[in-house]
Amino acid sequence: MLRHWPWVAAIASGALLTLSLPTWNYGWLCWIALIPLIGGILFDRTRPLSPITPSRIAVSRKRGMFRRVRDRWGRFSHHPAGRAFLLGYVTGLVFFWSAFSWLTTVTEPGWFLLGFYMALYPALWGALLARAGRHAGDFTRSVANLRVAAIGAAGWTALEWLRGWLFTGFGWNNLGTALYSDLAFIQIVEYTGVGGLSFMLTFTNLIAVITIKRFIREIAEVRIRPHWDFSVAMVMVAGVFLFGVRALFGPKQEGTTPLRVAAVQPNIPQDEKFDQAHEKQIFERLTFLTESALAWGPDLLIWPEAATPQGMFADGTNFAFVHGFASRGDFNFLLGTLDYDAEQRDYNIAALLTGKGERVQIYRKNHLVPFGEYIPFRHSFPLFAWIVGDLVPSDFTPGTTTQPLELENPSLKVGVLICFEDTVGRLTRRFVEAGAQCLINVTNDGWFLESAASRQHLANAVFRAVENRRPLLRCANTGVSAFIDSYGRITRQFDDPFAEGVLADVVQVPPPAARRTFYTRHGEFFSIASLFATVAWLGCVTLGRKRQGGQKPSPPSRVPH
Repeated sequence: MLRHWPWVAAIASGALLTLSLPTWNYGWLCWIALIPLIGGILFDRTRPLSPITPSRIAVSRKRGMFRRVRDRWGRFSHHPAGRAFLLGYVTGLVFFWSAFSWLTTVTEPGWFLLGFYMALYPALWGALLARAGRHAGDFTRSVANLRVAAIGAAGWTALEWLRGWLFTGFGWNNLGTALYSDLAFIQIVEYTGVGGLSFMLTFTNLIAVITIKRFIREIAEVRIRPHWDFSVAMVMVAGVFLFGVRALFGPKQEGTTPLRVAAVQPNIPQDEKFDQAHEKQIFERLTFLTESALAWGPDLLIWPEAATPQGMFADGTNFAFVHGFASRGDFNFLLGTLDYDAEQRDYNIAALLTGKGERVQIYRKNHLVPFGEYIPFRHSFPLFAWIVGDLVPSDFTPGTTTQPLELENPSLKVGVLICFEDTVGRLTRRFVEAGAQCLINVTNDGWFLESAASRQHLANAVFRAVENRRPLLRCANTGVSAFIDSYGRITRQFDDPFAEGVLADVVQVPPPAARRTFYTRHGEFFSIASLFATVAWLGCVTLGRKRQGGQKPSPPSRVPH
């Protein structure tokens, strides 16, 4: 049993990562979630196989293909980097299959295959950490330990960024997301994005394991040395915390504009939402809730994504229904709906009606959800279309602009994000760069039923407000409608994702001249810098080995501290 402990540790890390996220919400676990995996990678005593000699190769060639594959697998799984890759892969499978189990409500084959792809990222990190650990010797030198922790943290951060970028990206649930409710810690993302939190947490997990190992060795030698590596980790954590406290209790922004907002959450079941047989019932529910919202006297009325049974412009009935409310008063009316152009291309859009419905501004969704709004390689790789089935009969067309929409009375610019777009930091910042004073998300998480999806969606969205120091207003059909201020505080929300009602409050919107944060101006600079640092280190190590003729580095000398 003891020789299998690294695999048990890898499974434990995957489970701890999942428990740190909604709906379980044990966010404190993110400070220790990677410790079992790190221990399994750095301190696994499995011996590598004997080196491959010409005679062994000759024998292998005489065997059948099955034996050759088995031998190669054995060599890979016993090599330190290969074994670390597999340990990371196990952690990734456990984490992504459990954390994203809500995808089974849409496509079980897609959920299953997505886990195999996503697990590659922690697997690559495992191989990177194994290689970095080889250069740390016996982990009794603070400088070497700090180097391992920095390389490991940079590598994890870089791989999270790649996961959120490659193939349009799937950046949900980065390690730092678990801290979404810890207001003091998350303030740093206005400079680093969520990648900065992931770096801090990974660095801390690594130093924790190294410190335990170092104490055990030093106690055995009856010689305790100063642990500068541990001190640096604690200074980092304290610095991030104190920065957040200062931001939360520092001077507040002046010149804000009060905006009375009413968000309607109708909670229409997904199997009824686009069924014409339920059109009358949907109209009645929207009418009842909207009448209550208008009685409060909002400056801005919001309906969720794809609010009406058919697209707003699809027929006279739906258009008259929407326009009838817009013409009721001098307020701004924002709703999600569907549209098509002269070439019959379909779009998922948000429409803003002002001037009693006489003026219409439109935003077309930029970041489409693969397997939800389009099928990648639909015609060249039919397997993907088979996985989704008839859930996505045709593809939406992405929009190309991130121009804010302009409210009237009061005059404000808002950036509109549709569905999962509020989980994409690089897209959100473009709205603020273009002048958005407030962010609005219209969404529908009804596809995922009573799962963790809606809570995780909210947790990921919190960071968009802090990164750009702009309030974020969320209006969901089914999900979590909520108002989030510029510091990540959830000031109002429906506790029940399946509530039916109106969320109303007065939101303070910053002035047009409000400062652009470092993140707004430079985006994922921290994560991309981590990627370059990781690649540079790998390049240096590879060149160093070539100069040594491929020989293994000699063990470090024991220099007293």
